[in-house]
Amino acid sequence: MPRPRKCRRVCCMPGSQSFGPLDGCPAEHRTIVMTVDEFEAIRLIDLEGLSQEECANRMAVARTTAQAIYSSARVKLAECLVKGTRLSISGGDYTLCEGAPC
Repeated sequence: MPRPRKCRRVCCMPGSQSFGPLDGCPAEHRTIVMTVDEFEAIRLIDLEGLSQEECANRMAVARTTAQAIYSSARVKLAECLVKGTRLSISGGDYTLCEGAPC
């Protein structure tokens, strides 16, 4: 039996939850879903410039977990950019920081 998933600490919710191509083909209806904790990993590592270890500490997870979350988020972002698919940010196992700055 697998271990239950631990909630990840998130201190910044996305300002927008949906993104997509402005000139995309209307026939393309596929949407990729990025979880809120994946968004947080991208924000901490790519925007704030933290290391994966610092990101893991902020999110209250192991470094290997932070690395897996970050890797999954990068694949989703790359697919959206290269293939022109929509991106939606929602869901995931997370708890919000008290007085979360953003």
